[in-house]
Amino acid sequence: MAVDYTVIVVYLAGMLAMGWWGMRRAKSKSEFLVAGRRLGPWMYSGTMAAIVLGGASTIGGVGLGYQYGLSGAWMVFTIGLGLLALSVFFSARIARLKVYTVSEMLDLRYGGRAGVISGVVMWAYTLMLAVTSTIAYATIFDVLFDLNRTVAIVIGGSIVVAYSTLGGMWSITLTDMVQFVVKTIGVLLLLLPIAVVKAGGFSEMKAELPTEYFDPLGVGGETIFTYVLIYTFGMLIGQDIWQRVFTARSDRVARYGGTVAGTYCLVYAIAGAVIGTAAKVMYPKLPSADAAFATIVKDELPMGVRGLVLAAALAAVMSTSSGALIACATVANNDIWSRLRGVVAKGGDEPHDEVKGNRAFILVMGVAVIVIAIALNDVVEALTVAYNLLVGGLLVPILGGLLWRRGTAAGALAAVVAGGLSVVGLMWWYGILANEPVYYGLLTSLAVYVVVSFATKPTDAAVLAAWRERLAGRGADPEPETEPTPVPQ
Repeated sequence: MAVDYTVIVVYLAGMLAMGWWGMRRAKSKSEFLVAGRRLGPWMYSGTMAAIVLGGASTIGGVGLGYQYGLSGAWMVFTIGLGLLALSVFFSARIARLKVYTVSEMLDLRYGGRAGVISGVVMWAYTLMLAVTSTIAYATIFDVLFDLNRTVAIVIGGSIVVAYSTLGGMWSITLTDMVQFVVKTIGVLLLLLPIAVVKAGGFSEMKAELPTEYFDPLGVGGETIFTYVLIYTFGMLIGQDIWQRVFTARSDRVARYGGTVAGTYCLVYAIAGAVIGTAAKVMYPKLPSADAAFATIVKDELPMGVRGLVLAAALAAVMSTSSGALIACATVANNDIWSRLRGVVAKGGDEPHDEVKGNRAFILVMGVAVIVIAIALNDVVEALTVAYNLLVGGLLVPILGGLLWRRGTAAGALAAVVAGGLSVVGLMWWYGILANEPVYYGLLTSLAVYVVVSFATKPTDAAVLAAWRERLAGRGADPEPETEPTPVPQ
């Protein structure tokens, strides 16, 4: 394992080095939070694919393939569909707004009264997303170094917190590009063909497994529908995803770069399901489906290659964890703390002060994430709560604001509150993992949004005019200029 250990240590050291390099570039709020809005298509596509394909998509995707066969691809596939929908229909408008958070978009659209409540819901979602990603370090470091759970979480979490705090979005962008390359080589180019060959090829896999393992809809129609509601729609509105859209150099980059990333996700989904199916042939009696990835890597891959593939799994977890962490800190600072203190973010602080404040919030949120990850055991329940709150509480006000002129601030606030409370109450009644909470919570949010919007005065014409100007890419507050530096395309 010495060669494998060397590969992993070099990879982790590289992550920290890029954090240090990113610190030298992040000299303003815009540079620190959204990489100066200067990413070209190559870096934008790679980092967007990296953030949406985390540990759940890699380890969990292989586990679903082990359990259900090729139809296990649907979870990750719906993530790709959501990213494609966001890129084709909404990303250009989102990029032109020149904001930092989803709540700022709601304030612009509805007149400045939706921020704190929507910010709290978004903060809870990004916090739990960061926590569940951080917990995944325990699985990977256990395979690598036979470490206990707490030590593994502290080591993995500390590295992510370190490079994210140092350079903000620049560090995260650079590390995500490395992670994208490592995942592509480790999972698609190495693990996929090796797993299929070790299982005897597709003909042997078909002979060994039941026919339902090769049924595209074998996982069940209701499960696929729930995946669409949670993951496809979740991709449309999550702060972690929007913050990456804000990094695009232009709306064209956001649209076409995101389309490339979404297509990559579809390929990654199928690859994970095939790897899991191959693992089922080789190891039909594993104690849990989620052990399939680690088992096939540990037992079937040659020295060196094993280290690279484990680095790919680590990369998947780190990319999601760092993206969720900076999103959580951005929402906590800009949408909650600043508003509660009555701070109006219109040039009040010097750029270096804003960087310092956001850096402090990433550090504080990072420590909180590590502590919660150590205390929390059930990852699936935590992630389900996060996505149910996000979709049930915020989907309707956000898409309504983008698509329906008659929607009002009162309707948006009522929808956030009604949808969020409905989801929480229904999860208590039906159980956290039930499908009904997100179904009925979303319907409640939609009904309340429409009824309250029609029952209240239309949004002020001046607010709508300013909103249209921003959607067209005009009227945004100028951002602090920094010394231009070459940006990879």
